[in-house]
Amino acid sequence: MSRIRSFAALIAAAIVLGVMTAGPALAEVRIDITHGQMKPLPIAIPDFAGTSGQESQIGKDIARVVSADLERSGLFKPIDPKAFIQTVASLQVQPRFPDWKAINAEALVQGKVESTGDGRVKVDFRLWDVFSEAYMTGWTLSAAPQDWRRLSHKVADAIYKRVTGEDGYFDTQIVYIAESGPKNDRRKRLAIMDQDGEGHRFLTDGSELVLTPRFSPSSREITYLSYFKGVPRVYIFNLDTGRREALGNFPGMTFAPRFSPDGNKVIFSMAEDGNTEIYEMNLLTRQKTRLTNNPAIDTAPSYSPDGSQVVFESDRGGGQQMYIMTANGGNPTRISFGDGRYGTPVWSPRGDLIAFTKQKGGQFFIGVMHPDGSGERLLAEGFLVEGPTWAPNGRVLSFFRESPSDERGRGQSVRLYTIDLTGFNERVLLTPLDGSDPAWSPLIP
Repeated sequence: MSRIRSFAALIAAAIVLGVMTAGPALAEVRIDITHGQMKPLPIAIPDFAGTSGQESQIGKDIARVVSADLERSGLFKPIDPKAFIQTVASLQVQPRFPDWKAINAEALVQGKVESTGDGRVKVDFRLWDVFSEAYMTGWTLSAAPQDWRRLSHKVADAIYKRVTGEDGYFDTQIVYIAESGPKNDRRKRLAIMDQDGEGHRFLTDGSELVLTPRFSPSSREITYLSYFKGVPRVYIFNLDTGRREALGNFPGMTFAPRFSPDGNKVIFSMAEDGNTEIYEMNLLTRQKTRLTNNPAIDTAPSYSPDGSQVVFESDRGGGQQMYIMTANGGNPTRISFGDGRYGTPVWSPRGDLIAFTKQKGGQFFIGVMHPDGSGERLLAEGFLVEGPTWAPNGRVLSFFRESPSDERGRGQSVRLYTIDLTGFNERVLLTPLDGSDPAWSPLIP
């Protein structure tokens, strides 16, 4: 069995368990079982070859982005190009595998960029298993030169899937709330960026308070809450046209809108006559349906991937806990029973886990549990951590962490983070301003 195949098998097993555990050694892959982490796979990613100046520059940029994507996953360790023995030019003829074995590379990426004559560029890449000297995967795609970054993410996704057996998540975007200004007068704008922080742009100008953005299944629309002249409204924003549309005027406060898996409905909570319940709106008919009917506060709903169930938070049991009900509001069942308060539940795209925020003993935590309430694990903690959102492969989460301010209100910051299901690969996601309430898109079509 090759090292990379062993690596894929071990990752698959670790992902199922949610943590890395001791087991029989396979091939030569090494795992640090003392900290629940897998030793990252050494991978060589030389510049993609190109004959013209533009092609060569795009080739260098693609290699750089692919390396960064894979390194951030925590599962790959790109080797320093200064260690490479074989040149980019000779690599295009045939990989000299002894040269790559000599620098301990276990996987090798070979690529080139060519102009197609119609103003586009063609990118070709291949992935090699160095120790078995075997071809693993590859493809050829073309795009406009300015779209080289998306091509890079697609290359990284292909490598990630071939080696780990899991879908990649690099060709995606994150929408979030960009925050600025003093603590008592925060300016909040809707902003969007690629999952690596590039391609950043603001979608609103900050003249209205915006909250809780969420992507549609197509990744081309966003639903969010905005305070228009002090009145909360649920909007849908089209990323392709830049147009926004109000779902309607509701008599009470509305919270936490979220699309259904088929994109035809939006679920949200609304406070009417002093009672907060969960409602669903059909986007085709604009018909609103009440799903819960309880004197408690029911809010933060999230559909299961197949749309048959909804997880939500409620204090109907005397404290803030998580419940699951059918999509039409039937059979609400409590699933959280640990110490503390549970909120902001979000169903994994794979359906196997629910992420949540937990508050206990003055600390906040980001955690996951199975839909039946079993297997609770806490992944991140802090003074204030909130807003978990899933990458489309269901194996990485983003959230935001707020640091405390001093007695004069100074020093506070709000930043975005990512973390995988092992809880050991936590990374800061850099943004131009403070950032909160992230939402991860599906893979971009």
